[in-house]
Amino acid sequence: MASFPTLKTGAVAQYPSDRATQFSTQTYRFLDGSEQRFPAYGAPLHRWTIKLDLLDEAELKTLADFFASEEGRSGTFSFTDPWDGTTYPSCSFDSDALGMEFKGPQDGATQISIKENRN
Repeated sequence: MASFPTLKTGAVAQYPSDRATQFSTQTYRFLDGSEQRFPAYGAPLHRWTIKLDLLDEAELKTLADFFASEEGRSGTFSFTDPWDGTTYPSCSFDSDALGMEFKGPQDGATQISIKENRN
């Protein structure tokens, strides 16, 4: 299985990036007004928005090639959380399009959304 590529610095993300944890709770409301709640799936799912700036041509090409090899959302790869170093073995891109901007040498940028998949 493929792993999300790192930058030349060894980092996966740059500041300001974002992460979120998603829970799924089912709620049943009864006629007497009481409620019963339970989790729809056991573990929370994670999502990351990775913002990358000041990338050189090689870093942009590496990210574009990786995105193409995973075929957008259909691929599965491992991703290491830049906040706590945990490696999540089943992740995918959250979009089938990858927007990249290149303004000049050492001045490329992109934003990538990654989501953890349920196993």
